Amino acid sequence: MFEALTRPLAHPGITDLAIRAGWTLHQLRHSALTHEAEDGTNTPTLLARSRHASVRALERYARPGVDAVAAHVAARDPLRRGNRGRT
Repeated sequence: MFEALTRPLAHPGITDLAIRAGWTLHQLRHSALTHEAEDGTNTPTLLARSRHASVRALERYARPGVDAVAAHVAARDPLRRGNRGRT
């Protein structure tokens, strides 16, 4: 049912319902893990939430995007935080 209801969202502009596929709950789960990783959720919490036994199994699902990595680096830049000259 979820897949059928998400067809218009997954493929805007395509009107032929026969060729459109929606998203799956599994894809939704992976997306949630990625967004949590982008928001800075720590690895142990991601492991518990995903119920993966190892970081290696988790890493293929939780992949922060370029913008999320850039924001993470920028937020931790000592020059932006006003710690000029200190390490």
